[in-house]
Formats: sequence, structure tokens, C-alpha cells
Amino acid sequence: MYNEIILAGFGGQGVLLIGKLLTYAGMKAGLEVTWMPAYGPEMRGGTCNCTVVMSSREVGSPITSKPHAAIVLNLQSIDKFESTVRPGGILVMNTSLINRPAIRTDITVVPVACNQIAVEAGAAKAANMVALGAYIGASGVVDLDLVKQVLVEKLASRPKLVGINQICLDRGFEIGHASAAVVAG
Repeated sequence: MYNEIILAGFGGQGVLLIGKLLTYAGMKAGLEVTWMPAYGPEMRGGTCNCTVVMSSREVGSPITSKPHAAIVLNLQSIDKFESTVRPGGILVMNTSLINRPAIRTDITVVPVACNQIAVEAGAAKAANMVALGAYIGASGVVDLDLVKQVLVEKLASRPKLVGINQICLDRGFEIGHASAAVVAG
């Protein structure tokens, strides 16, 4: 198994957090992992992305130019990263903030209204968790329960946030799983 993922949005959307959750879940699954953040000098509100590489063998580099998947949370991110996803890869796109359809037809596109779903669940800031859940549902790259375990550990100082974030992960997972089933079926 070897999987490269780019997660992108603007600062403050929790892109780096979901990248870390995915990385730590991969570690718990016994995989070799890397996590590399990149963000502009603007920080909050500026562009932000990270690359996660997960592998059953040693990872040679944390950098990718042709990821197997991309999770994009805003329009600038889909414009920048949609073309980089390998044919046959996965693109999770936040349709709450992306007002155009995906252009590619050679990848699995998982459109998810992340912000809307998070607001309906009661936590507007958990849109990132919806997107992460959708990716895990579509890819099966790690077990969702491992991600939830890591979430509990990382939010230990803020236990009130755990439940709502887990709900958002579940809702995203259902959408991602359904998208993957449509492609496979």
C-alpha cells in the first residue's frame, strides 16, 4: 500500500489538523507515514495545504506532485490541485465553498457540502471533519475508528468537541462510502 494525499484550503479551516489526524491514524494502523505542511505568510485566511504519505514500506519523500487523492476545501484549492490528482484517484471537494463542478472525468469526485453538513450537525468549524470522513469513506485508506481514536487523544483538553467532530466524521464517511459504491457498482 502506498498513498499520497494533498489536503488544501485556507488558513483556519483545519486543513493541518485533519492531515495530522490522518497521519496519526496511519501510524496506529502500523503504516509508515509523513506529514508536511505548507502555508502562506498570511496564516489565517491565506492558502494552506499539507501532504500526507502513507505506506506499508518506508517512505522515500514527503513531497508529491501527483497525489493519489486531494481533499480541497475552497475554490483556490480545487483550481490548484484538481489537475495534479493521478488518473483513477479521488478528489473530495467542499461544494459549500466551491461553486463549480470538477473538470476531471478520470478520477472519482466526491462532492460534499462540508460547511452545510457541519452547521446542521451543530459545529460550523467541523467542516474539515466532514471532508476527512468523506475521504476515508471513499478510499478506505485507514479505519474510521482509528481516526476517531486519534481525535479523542488530540482533543483531550477539549472533550466537549469530540462528540460533534465524530458525528461530522460519520456523516462525511457515509457520503464518501456511497460515492465509492456508485463508482464501483
